Amino acid sequence: MSSAESGVRQNETALARQALTEQLKLLSLSFPALLLVGFIVLIPMGWLFWLSFLDADGFTLAHYERLLHPSYGLTLRTTFELAFLVTAVCVVLGYPLAYIAAQMSPRAARIVLLCVLFPFWTSLLVRTYAWLVLLQRRGQLNTWLQDWGLTDAPLRLVHNFTGTAIGMVHIMLPFMILPLYAAMKSIDENYMRAAANLGASPVQAFWQIHVPLSLPGLGAGVMVVFVLSLGFYVTPALLGGGRVMMWAMQIERSLAVYSDWGAASALGVVLLVITLAMLWLFSRLTGAVNAAAGGR
Repeated sequence: MSSAESGVRQNETALARQALTEQLKLLSLSFPALLLVGFIVLIPMGWLFWLSFLDADGFTLAHYERLLHPSYGLTLRTTFELAFLVTAVCVVLGYPLAYIAAQMSPRAARIVLLCVLFPFWTSLLVRTYAWLVLLQRRGQLNTWLQDWGLTDAPLRLVHNFTGTAIGMVHIMLPFMILPLYAAMKSIDENYMRAAANLGASPVQAFWQIHVPLSLPGLGAGVMVVFVLSLGFYVTPALLGGGRVMMWAMQIERSLAVYSDWGAASALGVVLLVITLAMLWLFSRLTGAVNAAAGGR
């Protein structure tokens, strides 16, 4: 081996050692954050998983076998039906609003975003009770409908699936609008002008250029709204009136009424696994859609 080749190899080894040292330094800087995540997230999840296999007699699968009862299946179906419905309605309502805000002047957009963020200044519990007042049989909404002659009798808008969905949509809508607005605001307007110069109509430019470019924001909003909807407790408990049972309420009942940590842990573990599976599937679908859009 010549001296030149030996020198090159020594340089490569030194560069590799230097890169490893830098990676270890970066890892050491992030170690406190990783440790915090481990204590706050991973350790409680592991403890939850362990409790789901324990009872007074030791190791058992009884908590998971109990979940095969039809009542748990009905509760799980209700939970996912509400989560999917709320997510879909938030997409239908949030996408046009985010698009309009992105097309406005900066000052007008700030006013719109202020209105979107305004509900966050009020407690979730207060907002839920406000909907309970508005939607009840003698509430303001039914009063208006009857005064205008649109209905002959009060509509049943609370203590059912409809009222629960309305309240959840109101609370979840900002979580859909904000990532959508951020993604739309980052889209270069020259793309739309280029599409128009190439002969595309405004509708074609919107569907073929703007919508694919806004998919990352849409995907982020969908995931946030869907995951938060799965774990909702306050709004379904109040607006559902005990007739709409979600798994978060089932977990609370297992703890508050029966003091059964094993059953509650099994419910939490199953919900977590299903949620992670849904997120994985959604990420795969989103990746496939983005790849197809990029291919076009």
